[in-house]
Amino acid sequence: MAYKHLSSEERHYIQTEREKGTSQNKTAAALGRVQGSLSRELGRNTGKRGYRYKQAHQMAQQRHKDKPKAVKLTPDIKERIGRDIRADWSPEQVCGRLTHEGVIELHHETIDPYVSGDKANGGTLYKHLRQQRKTYRKRYGCVHNRTAIADRAGIEERSEDVNKREQVGDWEADTVIGKKHKGAIVTLDERKTKPRLALPLRSKKADAVKQAMIDVMEPLEKCVKTITYDHGKEFVGHTAVNKALKCESYFATPYHSWEREGKMKMGMGYSDSTSPNPWGWIKSPKQR
Repeated sequence: MAYKHLSSEERHYIQTEREKGTSQNKTAAALGRVQGSLSRELGRNTGKRGYRYKQAHQMAQQRHKDKPKAVKLTPDIKERIGRDIRADWSPEQVCGRLTHEGVIELHHETIDPYVSGDKANGGTLYKHLRQQRKTYRKRYGCVHNRTAIADRAGIEERSEDVNKREQVGDWEADTVIGKKHKGAIVTLDERKTKPRLALPLRSKKADAVKQAMIDVMEPLEKCVKTITYDHGKEFVGHTAVNKALKCESYFATPYHSWEREGKMKMGMGYSDSTSPNPWGWIKSPKQR
């Protein structure tokens, strides 16, 4: 089992128990530690004015920072890597050869920063790579991040009437993408009476989806109370839909679209024969 360093809270507890006169064995047992760990902690991190948890924590962190780190890319290893890369070996081949010869075990991604550093310093190692690797771009804060939908309300905020399908007017929105990502359809399913509205999209972008939803739902505005979405970025225009239809929107947890429980029947204007249909047969915008 790997050793886990003492936290600041644990050191605070140690200081408190020492001031009470509690034995090391009892203190260690309360923390789930062996007595030897507590003894080493007191020996290493006790200052001239006794054991104080803040000082002890700072001393431990500084000691860890100053501890010599194992360096894998020594000058000799770097020279060997540079020679093999210039011979047009791939990083994977270089690492495989070093392991086979018993020199050192490296992951090929360890070589990438070395090659990038060489390039930054005017070197030419990167020109010998068979594939020019693109720099990885961190994607947090991206406008396309699925958690970045503005003014979203989580599905956990949805009322029990909606969850239990006890009222008419609660819809679920989705998009169906065509083969090879050509063409798309926006669909809307009513949770209680189970009709499905569907409208082809001129574009898969958010503006087109928003406008299609408004066009197909406006004639039924009085029968639209809520719309539940998954976290597709095509639904970022939900606030405009809410304003046009005077309804509320909710979003399922990212990658949990099944939470919407939208197991509806397929077909334009379809209604289950056993379910009431308060608005009668629904027609497509072209049929109206």
